[in-house]
Amino acid sequence: MKTTKYTIGMDFGSDSVRALVVNTLTGEELATSIHYYKRWKEGKYCEPSKNKFRQHPLDYIEGVEKTIRSVVSKVGSNIVENIIGIGVDTTGSTPVAVDKSGTPLALLPEFKDNPNAMFVLWKDHTGIKEAEEINTLCKKWHIDYSKFEGGIYSSEWFWSKILHISRVDKNVLENTYSWVEHCDWIPFLLTGGDDVSKMKRSRCAAGHKALWHESFGGLPPNDFFVALDPVLNGLSDRLFNNTYTSDVSVGTISKEWAQRLGLATSVQVAVGAFDCHMGAVGVNIEPYYLTKVIGTSTCDIIVTPLQNKERLVKGICGQVEGSVIPNMLGLEAGQSAFGDIYAWYERLISWPITELIANSDLIEDEVKFGLINESISMILPKLNEAASKEPISSNAELVLDWMNGRRTPDANQNLKGVISGINLGTTSPKVFRALVEASCFGAKKISDRFISEGINIKGVIAIGGIAKKSSFVMQTMADVLDMPIKVAESEQACALGASIFASVAAGFHIETETAMNAMASRFEVVYEPIQENVEIYKKIYSNYSELCRTMENHIMNK
Repeated sequence: MKTTKYTIGMDFGSDSVRALVVNTLTGEELATSIHYYKRWKEGKYCEPSKNKFRQHPLDYIEGVEKTIRSVVSKVGSNIVENIIGIGVDTTGSTPVAVDKSGTPLALLPEFKDNPNAMFVLWKDHTGIKEAEEINTLCKKWHIDYSKFEGGIYSSEWFWSKILHISRVDKNVLENTYSWVEHCDWIPFLLTGGDDVSKMKRSRCAAGHKALWHESFGGLPPNDFFVALDPVLNGLSDRLFNNTYTSDVSVGTISKEWAQRLGLATSVQVAVGAFDCHMGAVGVNIEPYYLTKVIGTSTCDIIVTPLQNKERLVKGICGQVEGSVIPNMLGLEAGQSAFGDIYAWYERLISWPITELIANSDLIEDEVKFGLINESISMILPKLNEAASKEPISSNAELVLDWMNGRRTPDANQNLKGVISGINLGTTSPKVFRALVEASCFGAKKISDRFISEGINIKGVIAIGGIAKKSSFVMQTMADVLDMPIKVAESEQACALGASIFASVAAGFHIETETAMNAMASRFEVVYEPIQENVEIYKKIYSNYSELCRTMENHIMNK
């Protein structure tokens, strides 16, 4: 009988980082902690109107220290002594420019307030022009390097962001030795890495976002990038060719970080990966089950046996051997905005509350701001409740969910959201219902693409805050997809997936599947489609698809 050991999973999201301590024998979650990024919360270094979103590495460093120290303080010393590994997942593609030591430029005094020297968050779309150029070159080149990434390269991805920053900031360009993904940098940091050429790069990140594939021998050659723009000359030689799955250890935690976090120096740190891929592992994903990680955006993951590796699915975020489970093919798709759409609507309709009450002279400041915070916190729950009571109708308001562009199928970040069919009887709950329906129609577009490309979907699994909190959204999605949806019990499925990989990297479990069977989350509820609703939504979905075609032609021909 094995001695009980424990691992820590870290999940770096768009707004915060979570740490989770897990029993490697049973998957029991013993302690969790969350840290909200201070600078991000203050809105620093971002310009949402320009789709510019940057994050300072200090937010991540502070998050590592505060969350792990917190969870360590919540469990007994006997558990701390038996923590054997740390796994890490992050958003992506979220790259940063680094010097030769692997230090992000923003940690150097001369770049500490330069957004171009910070991590370029996944939803930053400042590289739209560069993505278009990459797509054009890929189609002209003797090898289409985008073919394993759905055939359409996105502005959300590695090279689009690198090229954009290299063009707009000469000082950053001249001081950059290499570029690294967030999910690669955190394990490198924790293990005391000081030479970027020795960094173990994630198979997940490289294959889905960086044009890496084993059949290419790694990354595209230097002459491809020079043809794209001479500012990239030589960069690929300072990046990587080898990649690693997350069951591999980067090394042991450094003495400095062990002391800072209160851990033993024997703790192994696993190779990082993207949040959605580890979330799928956290719920014990099976072949042909679509796992939807539903948050600010969505990420949709399917795994298949390797015999499907030559079948190229068009318009998704790639298909990579080992990006989810080693020795299986991982396929990724997703929506550029999901929860972000609801958050936008909350901001839109809360403007009078914040502006009018905040400037009122009738009540004291303490009461005033308490009222504002209480009112805003109730907006989405009340909208969910009211919208769920609105009838489903093919004559109601109709929305396109492209508020942050379209990730898949067929990435196009030039697209914009649309609200149509409004009249003098339109209410906030009716608009909110249309927003929810649109986000579910966007999800159906993805499942339809997989099915049309020969990837069967046996079922749907949902992870994330919205899946846990909104029965209205999940029932709508079940009705639109006409599929049952199982919701994971764990509130930290991504961090749980990271802890599962840590248990393999530390040698406790022999392989990922064994660790998943022992540690993965169970399911707390299943949403079954309501056939009456399914039939109505077929008509509305047809209207949605027609509006998609009309508006895409309109927007792209302007």
